Amino acid sequence: MSQQKSKKTLINWDLVSVNPSDKNWDWKDLFCFWGVNIQSVIGFSLIASLYIIYDLNSFIVFFGTIFGSLLVYFFSNWIGKPSQKFGLPFVVLLRSSLGVNGSKFFGLFRCLVGIFMFGIQTYFLSKAIVYLIRIGIFTVDSTLLNKDIFLTFFLGLNIIDWFSILIVVFTQGFLFSMGMVFNKKLIRFSAIAVYVGMILFFFSILLSDVKFTSNAFINSFNYGNLINKNYIAPFFTVAGTIFAYFSIIILSFGDFSRYVKNENELKKGNLSLIINLVVFSFFTLFIVTGADAFLKQDPENLNRILTNPTDIIGKLDNLLITNLVLIFIIIATGSTNLIANFIPSQYSLINFIPSSLSLKSSSFIIALIGFLVGIFWLIYLSQIGILSFIDTFSALFGPLFGIMISDFYLIKKENIINKDIYSLENDGAYYYSGGWHIKGIYSLTLGFIFSASTIWNSNLMFLHSYSWIIGALVAAFTYYLLAKNN
Repeated sequence: MSQQKSKKTLINWDLVSVNPSDKNWDWKDLFCFWGVNIQSVIGFSLIASLYIIYDLNSFIVFFGTIFGSLLVYFFSNWIGKPSQKFGLPFVVLLRSSLGVNGSKFFGLFRCLVGIFMFGIQTYFLSKAIVYLIRIGIFTVDSTLLNKDIFLTFFLGLNIIDWFSILIVVFTQGFLFSMGMVFNKKLIRFSAIAVYVGMILFFFSILLSDVKFTSNAFINSFNYGNLINKNYIAPFFTVAGTIFAYFSIIILSFGDFSRYVKNENELKKGNLSLIINLVVFSFFTLFIVTGADAFLKQDPENLNRILTNPTDIIGKLDNLLITNLVLIFIIIATGSTNLIANFIPSQYSLINFIPSSLSLKSSSFIIALIGFLVGIFWLIYLSQIGILSFIDTFSALFGPLFGIMISDFYLIKKENIINKDIYSLENDGAYYYSGGWHIKGIYSLTLGFIFSASTIWNSNLMFLHSYSWIIGALVAAFTYYLLAKNN
């Protein structure tokens, strides 16, 4: 009885292999997946900044973006294939590289980063709700917002802030705990809805004065000489920036690829990332340049280019556009939170205590901690440089990727022993030394040192955009040398 119980300690129905009949994601679902990942306020501002804020050749930025997305494509295919083949999430596959116990604790770093970022995103998502509520109250009675109840603050938040963040946390926690069937529908809806919003925003700018806005867009391009050695460094900077933006998604991509029908659909779907970037970049650049051209007619705006959509709508002074854009920002931010932060945290948390946690209970824990991060973000967490520590924890992600790829493709030759990956028996293939694979941990540590050095060593900070790749390469090579003779 106890032996049987011991064997099943690591089994959890949310972590077991996906039933082949439930592998129903195709390339269109992955198109929406990648669309959601770029459809955020951060993504909008990043793309606009690359094209406008930095004084670079526009075509160098374009090709740098394509090159960066190609890197994401290949890395996603590598990490996505084992999960697609065996139907396993990222943290379960990690047991093969680090051992059944090593996977628990190092997978928890992905969980902690995800929960913390979920809390920050939740705070900013609640702000969009706050804007909508304040607009509604102001429309009914412009004097209501001057009442004492709206001017009383606790922990830097007033009553509208508290109401909004509670609504956001409760709604996300409830919706995101409903399982992947519902989440797939949510991802599809969000990707389509946000693109509809982008098109509406695009036409609102274009039709205000077609010739004027079109000329502003065309004039934003720099047709300078492409063959110039001075463009080499900017090219790789742009590519590295794009890769760094998506890097948090790559490690836990298996949490989604496990539902894809076959490898062919996986590759086609991942290739759609490039299409998403081109389409989203076009809309972003046109909206920013068109809005900027109009705003520059006011002398107060001559010295500032707005790359944040909330700043743009604040200047346009159009209530309908403001409300619509805020709604689409809410949809985009919520769905990005789901993919980048919530689902990876769910699986990593369940993997830590597989005998006790489920999607529902792990969702409650994530929502509670995320709520605490959100309410303390403004007055405390944002003031103490906590993001530097989160950045440091994230430096583990590249090395984790590296040892998983090296282990699966070079050491295990694309094979996984399914029964042993859930076993705590001493003779299990992935039990190693008390559940820890020392060679994997050593490789991970070495990769982490190289990756984190680009954060903390001022002489190496110019490599920060490539810290993920550097850590992955060092960890993968070290792991191969140590484990190849096993």
